[in-house]
Amino acid sequence: MEDNKITVIASSEDAGARLDAFIGWNTDELSRSYAVKLIEKGLVTVNGIPAKSKKQSIAEGDTVVIDMPEPEILEVKAQDIPIEIVYEDDDVAVINKARGMVVHPGPGNTDGTLVNAIMYHMGDSLSSINGVIRPGIVHRIDKDTSGLLMIAKNDRAHESLAAQLKEHSVTREYTALVYDNIREDELTIDKPIGRDEHNRMRNAVNGASARNAVTHIRVLERFGRYTLVRAILETGRTHQIRVHMAYMHHPLVGDELYGPHRQSSKIEGIAVSGQLLHAGTLGFIHPSTGDYMEFHSDLPEVFSEVLARLQK
Repeated sequence: MEDNKITVIASSEDAGARLDAFIGWNTDELSRSYAVKLIEKGLVTVNGIPAKSKKQSIAEGDTVVIDMPEPEILEVKAQDIPIEIVYEDDDVAVINKARGMVVHPGPGNTDGTLVNAIMYHMGDSLSSINGVIRPGIVHRIDKDTSGLLMIAKNDRAHESLAAQLKEHSVTREYTALVYDNIREDELTIDKPIGRDEHNRMRNAVNGASARNAVTHIRVLERFGRYTLVRAILETGRTHQIRVHMAYMHHPLVGDELYGPHRQSSKIEGIAVSGQLLHAGTLGFIHPSTGDYMEFHSDLPEVFSEVLARLQK
């Protein structure tokens, strides 16, 4: 595979999907809206023939090739975007990231990200260890995952927080709604995660270059077709909760990458786009004081509304 090309072969589950949706499902780095732009620019082929429409239907076995344009040199600018700052001092900040917000700039998301927002609200008081594209960013959560993130405001704080993540001493607890009934009250998923060898944008249990991954699951409430769980991360691999729950045949509700392709866009009559996953608890040792600090945030509105309907 050439470095500037992404090749995806359609499976039986993809049959009948629109081309733009297919690309969005199967390439984690490309949003559906960015896929439309690439199709319009003639950069997408289906079985060697340039795609003519984003609505083109995909069949099982189709080979879709995306010819990625040269990466843009991103100039990250501060933007006055409202964000919820839960805590802030000279060393660290804790942000309650909104559902649908991208953490840092990348292809198709050059602005409007959390980085653009914290640059406006915190100025030059951000660590530089992760470069100009990710100032202050120690860890990340996915676009459609809401909840708490810690931000480093200087390099010393960044090194301390990064070391805590590496030692698995940071408290990270998530609330998730998953498909179907989980019989056990508690379970631990101890399965290594690596790159999916069939789709370079996904991760998979026992994938390429797999690394140790442990997630602890506790059932909070059962609804028959769905189960509300608390997921506690022992490690922090990319998409860890999403991959582990899909592996257990309980994918997250709304997850367009790891969930069933034919899932409804509405749950109990409420429109849901993206996985119902919320980082509700975050705890760490403060880099300067040595004190343990723990923060909590409520579920976002759409998650709460779905839950209220299910509980009725």
